[in-house]
Amino acid sequence: MYLNCHTYYSLRFGTFSEVTLLELAQKKNIDALVLTDINTTSACMNFVQQSKKIGIKAIVGVDFRNAALQQFVCIAKNNTGFYEINNYLSSFLETKSVIPDRCKTLHNTFVIYPFEKVLQLQINDLKENEFIGVSVEEVKKLKFSYLKKYCHKIVIQQQVTIRNQRDFNTHRLLRAIDNNTLLSKLNLSEQCLRTDVMHSKKDLENYFEEFPEVINNTKNILNGCSIHFGFDVERSSQNQDVYLDSFESDLKMLKDLCDKMLYKRYPNPSEKVVQRLDKELKVIEELRFVSFFLINYDIVSYANSQGFFHVGRGSGANSIVAYIIGITDVDPVELNLYFERFINPYRASPPDFDIDFSWKDRDLMTSYIFNRFKNVALLATYNTFKYRAVVREIGKVFGLPKEEIDKLSKGASSSKFDEMSQLVLKYGKLIEGFPNYVSVHSAGILILKKPIHYYSATFLPPKGFITVQFDMYIADDVGIFKFDILGQRGLAKIKDALAIIKENQPNAPKIDIYDIDRFKNDENINNLLKTGGAIGAYYVESPAMRGLMQKLQTNTYLELVAASSIIRPGVSSSGMKDEYIKRHRNPVQRKNAHPILLKIMPETYGVMVYQEDVMRVAHEFAGLDLGEADVLRRGMSGKYRSKKEFEAVEQKFIKNCRAKGFDDPLITDVWNQIKSFAGYAFAKGHSASYAVESYQSLFLKCYYPIEFMCAVLNNGGGFYSAEHYIHEAKMQGAIIELPCINLSDHANCVRDETIYLGFGYLKNLESLVIQHILSERQVHGLFTSLDDFINRVFISIEQLTILIRIGAFRFTKIPKKNLLWQATFRLKAQKPSNLKDQIDLFKLKQSSFTLPKLKNHWIEQVYDELELLGFTLYDLFDLVDEKYCKHILASEMQNHLNQNVLLYGKLVTTRFNKTAQGKLMRLSTFIDKKGHYFDAVHFTNVVHDYPISGMGIYACYGKITDRFGFCSMNIIKSKKLGILCDPRS
Repeated sequence: MYLNCHTYYSLRFGTFSEVTLLELAQKKNIDALVLTDINTTSACMNFVQQSKKIGIKAIVGVDFRNAALQQFVCIAKNNTGFYEINNYLSSFLETKSVIPDRCKTLHNTFVIYPFEKVLQLQINDLKENEFIGVSVEEVKKLKFSYLKKYCHKIVIQQQVTIRNQRDFNTHRLLRAIDNNTLLSKLNLSEQCLRTDVMHSKKDLENYFEEFPEVINNTKNILNGCSIHFGFDVERSSQNQDVYLDSFESDLKMLKDLCDKMLYKRYPNPSEKVVQRLDKELKVIEELRFVSFFLINYDIVSYANSQGFFHVGRGSGANSIVAYIIGITDVDPVELNLYFERFINPYRASPPDFDIDFSWKDRDLMTSYIFNRFKNVALLATYNTFKYRAVVREIGKVFGLPKEEIDKLSKGASSSKFDEMSQLVLKYGKLIEGFPNYVSVHSAGILILKKPIHYYSATFLPPKGFITVQFDMYIADDVGIFKFDILGQRGLAKIKDALAIIKENQPNAPKIDIYDIDRFKNDENINNLLKTGGAIGAYYVESPAMRGLMQKLQTNTYLELVAASSIIRPGVSSSGMKDEYIKRHRNPVQRKNAHPILLKIMPETYGVMVYQEDVMRVAHEFAGLDLGEADVLRRGMSGKYRSKKEFEAVEQKFIKNCRAKGFDDPLITDVWNQIKSFAGYAFAKGHSASYAVESYQSLFLKCYYPIEFMCAVLNNGGGFYSAEHYIHEAKMQGAIIELPCINLSDHANCVRDETIYLGFGYLKNLESLVIQHILSERQVHGLFTSLDDFINRVFISIEQLTILIRIGAFRFTKIPKKNLLWQATFRLKAQKPSNLKDQIDLFKLKQSSFTLPKLKNHWIEQVYDELELLGFTLYDLFDLVDEKYCKHILASEMQNHLNQNVLLYGKLVTTRFNKTAQGKLMRLSTFIDKKGHYFDAVHFTNVVHDYPISGMGIYACYGKITDRFGFCSMNIIKSKKLGILCDPRS
């Protein structure tokens, strides 16, 4: 009986979820209702899915509004009507245009105009599918309105937005947040009514007892609607199901590709390879996943044709078919990858391919996909109200001063606050977790067989690719499976490094960056892994990863693959990371493994490291079938479709183990290891894919370190700051030069062994000024002096001052202060002109001035660099204004085990971590005077007493510890040292 219901997907308007709406209807004995969120169909499919579970007829539509002003409500008669509504709504959302007073003709929908709107517009020409909606509050008005004679066109339109006074208060707060206004100044027109609640079916009919025809009209609309999507057992893939014109053509193409490309990957394919290929092709055919492979093949083929690098990862790397046709670069036979992790007959959804491109190429690839395939859209994600945001927004709405809001947002004890602040916290809890705004999923692209609007309305984010209004969870439930197209900086570093090498070393041997087998067996490259020399290399440069590889003494590809997974929280939290290191470093320790587990996982010494290991243990140790093992694996990743199904598998796991005669301590130990994987384990193929990219980066770092580090800097670095990558470049033999008018570009550039920092580092230098400098230099040659520069480049004194202060005119050999005076004289003497590109017919002789001798201090340059770049090329150790005490260097830590010593270090990176008891500790990485690394830990007893307060030089006093040959310091005391002051201040 309800044709106009809202959920909290009516953003900053509705006050409860679609599930709560259905539960409310059930309590009120309502057997059918329509979900009509405001300008969105986000909740529609889940609303239909959940309605079946409680036996309510679900109908969907949209409440079309301009801001809070309702124009009309559209209700879908069927799936075609839903498509029409989505199509119509999208035309407004994508263009951000105003919704008109009258709805255009939509043949498979009902359109309801609000009672007051009809009176206002004096509508009397309603079409067959158009009606007038009257609420409980408006029944009294209807009795005395001329519209009474149109009873055959009137229906009940009792809006449902709230349940009670608390919801109404929440709604008003949401509206005030949306309007960015004080609650006391919120206009009534922006709010729903206190009476916009759901009544029982009987009570609702009683309100309209004088108008039985209106009740019948409403029932007829409800009876005339039916919407269906396949969920659960009815679910089938909605993805594009053929690549060519038929399944048979697709299958032939895939087999032909495998036949054609097999020998490129395997010049002499073994029987094992041939059998694996045949097995995979049969499963792919049986499960009708052929088009999924061909679409991914199309995407990477186009990327290759454009010279774009890619990495195919995820569980897709477990497939030999994917490897042979070039989607991935990981050999699943070499790594003994478990194909059933990728595809098995029990898996209903298509396999996962995560395809990474350079962050510079990703948008171009997305554009290609949109142009290449017919029904394409990006997947959405919902950003929800988090505690801090809620408190800040509600605090502003209540008019609290900023200081009070800051205290509240920090989570101080509520007993310390006044009544108004208590209200902020009270209502904050109600709104926390509500959808706040819709955004774009980081990777998901949909390629469907039906038009996108069959499932959802779309909007147009800033990058210009249409995006649906639902997220990945409901997509998966209805059979819509995303393609993951991601952007990362590691690939851009590799591509740019190759280009820089070609330019800087034109006579260098040609580089085959795909010669992975050579890289894997190169001792120099592997030495970078085990000695912690991987700074700049994608995925293996973090302090934790570098520390782990030094503990493991990683020096092979397979060991790197394992390390990539061991570092994940799942393995670490179970205590099995340390156990793995012990067994790796000391073969005698491998006897500690249970014989069955060691037999199942000999490569990892009986330790579960990968997602496949969970499946193997479940299948071979606990006797679960592959379908049940996959349920367990998905459950450990937080992706179980049914918690009951997962719990049933858990019970069977324990029951089967007991039946096999395993004792309870062993069963518990193995099960706890599996549980620790929840959400954190990698597929082995995923780790292997990253390891391939790491080896490509490490090759470049090893043999072309200066060019590689320049590429790292040009792509925004990675785990560390630009300042630290500059330090690393120096350690690799690079000479670093500040931006120069004649030798620098926008980005950093390499000339022989010198890296010239780019103009892009200068924080306040305008991009148009940079473009003008570079184009003028390219067309008319190098600048010969400051006067020559000013004659040729139109620039303000403020912008020119930045260039002079950073030393960009140092080639003139004139002190900066003198240059600043000259620039001031010249630019003040020039008459302003709008003709920026006008060439002077005659060069006017400039007046010269004799300046007095001006004092300069080298510290001034340090502070200019800190201000303009955010860092300085000077060694901070030389800037300390305190006397150094007796100390050791990082290289000497091994000689002082279990001793308390003093180390001076420049902070590289720091982060908080939590102990098992939930207490804070801090992990920091420093470099000493010689540029070598050391790690330090502030444990909970000192973490608050000795804070780390920004970058700088720290005196670190503590105890040296050794863990598997890797030394670090447990901090007892630490202190940040002061540096020399700017003499100008």
